[in-house]
Amino acid sequence: MARCEDTGGAPVLRGGRPLPRPRAAATIPAVSTGELLTRWTVRLALVLYAMTLALRLAQPPRRRAARWLWTAGCGLFLAHVACAFHFFHGWSHADALRETARQTEDLIGYRWGGGLYLNYLFALVWLGDVLAWWLGGLDLYERRPRRIDFFLHSFMGFMAFNGAVVFASGPTRTVGAVVTIVLCALLVTRWFGMDRLTPSRD
Repeated sequence: MARCEDTGGAPVLRGGRPLPRPRAAATIPAVSTGELLTRWTVRLALVLYAMTLALRLAQPPRRRAARWLWTAGCGLFLAHVACAFHFFHGWSHADALRETARQTEDLIGYRWGGGLYLNYLFALVWLGDVLAWWLGGLDLYERRPRRIDFFLHSFMGFMAFNGAVVFASGPTRTVGAVVTIVLCALLVTRWFGMDRLTPSRD
């Protein structure tokens, strides 16, 4: 049976024929559980945000399903905030503020941490709207002045766009851009009153 010899370089068979070097195992960067939880809670929250709008703007609107998705999305976003503070900032507001400022500087060249306060406001607005939908009921929620929805989703949509497109990269940015275009088309349809053609379906 042929035997290997160690020549200090590549191992060779007795007789001079070289053996192929073992292929180095591919190294995959380790991703912590905390990082996965922080990433995927916000990704799923934004997916449910988009699905809620799609159901409300659909023909006919699916209000009950939309309310459940809206509630679940809010819960996931709050879980994202908790994960970010627990795993990355040690529950330190000052640390989160510095990191937000650093990321903003990397993106636009201006060091500003105010985006953190906008994220706090985003969470409070979403939670408040969830409570309004459940406490007020389906009909009252749908009958409220349209300017409330306009200002609400202008702000929330701006924040979601920044999270899913501006500050994102790779497939997340591409999917975020496509979803934004589709939702904008649905919003234009609703604002022109076409949603009134079909009664709501609970």
